[in-house]
Amino acid sequence: MDSDSDSSTSDNEYISEESDESISDKKTEIEDDSEDEVIKAIKRECERKNNHPPVINCDDFITDICFHPVSDILAVGSILGDVIFYKYSTEENQEISRQELHTKACRDLEFSEDGKLLYTTSKDKSIMISDVESEKLIKFYENAHDCPIYCLSIIDESMFATGDDDGTIKLWDSRQKDGPIYKTKRNEDYISDIVTDEAHRYLLCSSGDGSLTTLNLEKRCVQMQSEEYDEELTCLGLFRTETKLIAGSSKGKLFIYNWNEFGLHSDAFPGPKTAINCLIPATENIVITGGEDGNIRATHLFPHRQLGIVGQHDMSVEHMDICNDGTFIASSGHNNEIKFWNIQYFEQCEKVSSKHKKHERKKDLENNLPSSKIKNVSDFFSDLT
Repeated sequence: MDSDSDSSTSDNEYISEESDESISDKKTEIEDDSEDEVIKAIKRECERKNNHPPVINCDDFITDICFHPVSDILAVGSILGDVIFYKYSTEENQEISRQELHTKACRDLEFSEDGKLLYTTSKDKSIMISDVESEKLIKFYENAHDCPIYCLSIIDESMFATGDDDGTIKLWDSRQKDGPIYKTKRNEDYISDIVTDEAHRYLLCSSGDGSLTTLNLEKRCVQMQSEEYDEELTCLGLFRTETKLIAGSSKGKLFIYNWNEFGLHSDAFPGPKTAINCLIPATENIVITGGEDGNIRATHLFPHRQLGIVGQHDMSVEHMDICNDGTFIASSGHNNEIKFWNIQYFEQCEKVSSKHKKHERKKDLENNLPSSKIKNVSDFFSDLT
């Protein structure tokens, strides 16, 4: 375990390990770029202490994480099929419950909108719906798919969707006694992520075969399928008041789709050449991505700019989620630890300067976001220039 990653000191280590002269030079650089709201936010955050919960070290491999939508609780899925609940705060984290749900890895877990129910799915091909408070099993779907289930997404209070390793997508209604209400298989590889809009008109499904499949939920049919890219589509997110869909890829790209135009992307943003495993929207314009190289990056979409490193793990970042009030994100990596990052300052720097001259770019990228401990950021980002 990386003991120096304790969150009570991580925000200060970025400064304390450098010389006074280096710090002075860095502050001068930040002050010179007075027009950039992001750099101002970086300066403010570097001066703050203990603004996020400490690290959670787990005994078993972490397979998913999910914040409770109402309470300060984080649910953690494990490779053993268990779900562990932690009460988190900036002072300490406390394990409050542990449920043994599945016989194999719990691959995905989601809370209902009110937080009263927990939906879980597993490599054992089952789906469970449990009462969070009483821990009683409400619904159990044994052998829900013919092969291991990869992901799950809640659509409304009764309907949810699942995707498996073989590319099959199923819709379920918890009010129905037996099987799915709809299923389709248009993909040749695993379903990596599933999202829907607030109107619940479309269901967007990304796949390891490099395509995006759109289901019409009203008609319960396949609306369209995009062209296949030569890279996996690994994760999805909605932005700009649900007028834009963003997809991360195994080659580090971000594909942007206009809403209801899911056949072909409208923009493609390159990034560091490492797989994007997960992404979450921090604001309507800023996306945070978790990479296979262990780094958590912030990217401004409109205008497009790489903002820097939010934080990092020693190994690949596999899962991220954002808490109920948007203050923290949590991330988990291959080394069985969960880290928290304070991203509240993004709300204060939504407007990012569109000026981006070549001679200014290197200086921009030398300014890390506050939780980062990378020092030679200009070298790290050299493949972007």
